[in-house]
Formats: sequence, structure tokens, C-alpha cells
Amino acid sequence: MALAVGTDAPAFTTKDTNGNTVSLSDFKGKTVVLYFYPKDDTPGCTKQACSFRDARPEYQGKDIVVLGVSADDEASHQAFTEKYGLNFPLLADTDQSLIKAYDVDGGGYAKRVTYVIDPNGKIIHVDGTVNTTTHAQDVLSAIG
Repeated sequence: MALAVGTDAPAFTTKDTNGNTVSLSDFKGKTVVLYFYPKDDTPGCTKQACSFRDARPEYQGKDIVVLGVSADDEASHQAFTEKYGLNFPLLADTDQSLIKAYDVDGGGYAKRVTYVIDPNGKIIHVDGTVNTTTHAQDVLSAIG
């Protein structure tokens, strides 16, 4: 069961695509789209990532940060990012601590669930029925 709207988003610190340390607190004051996905470079996950890549112009100027999360490591994220020209960070959750904290454990991988976290760290939207092709637009519509 995904975390509920109105819940404080669990804090985290992990590594991104480039090995940089990233924490949820780094984005205080911004809206964070934290999307969990099963595996780098698989058909549905690629469609979903590319939907966010292609929607970047619509996200810019709105203080929205997009972060993708899977259990893949930094090297896998780097290859995925380079192959598809992704323009946002992917977070390596190799110990699955984020996957567990956000209640999206699919048994060794992340279930496809997206959380929108407001500038104060509260979950304001949860999407557990993701259309991978239109996801970035669906999230923008939900944010309003």
C-alpha cells in the first residue's frame, strides 16, 4: 500500500546518476516528483523516463524537481541516462531503503508508483496506476 496523501515524505540520502549525494532536504521549497520504477532500460521504464525528459520545458519555471528511483546502481543509471539523453537525476537505491520507506517494494525491485511532495515535505499526490507514455503530463495535470 502506497503512503497516503498528507503524510510527511520520508527523508532520504542516496547517490544520484553521477555519484553525487542527494537528500530530500536539498529540495526544500520546491515541489518534488519522486517516481519509482522497476528497472533501467526496459520498455515501460524507458517510456516513462522519456516522458519526463520530453516534458522538461513544461516543468521548468515551476520549481518542480523530477527524481527517478530504482534499485539499479549508479553505473546502470549512467548508461540509461546517456542512452536516452535523460535530463534529470536518477537515484540509486541499491539497498532498497527508499523503496521500503516509500512502501513500493515489489520483491527486489520498485513498484511503479509516483509521489508528488510539496515544498514543505508533505505528500500531495500519489499515482499508483501509471501510464508510462503520458506520465509526465499526467503528473503536471495533477499538480495543477
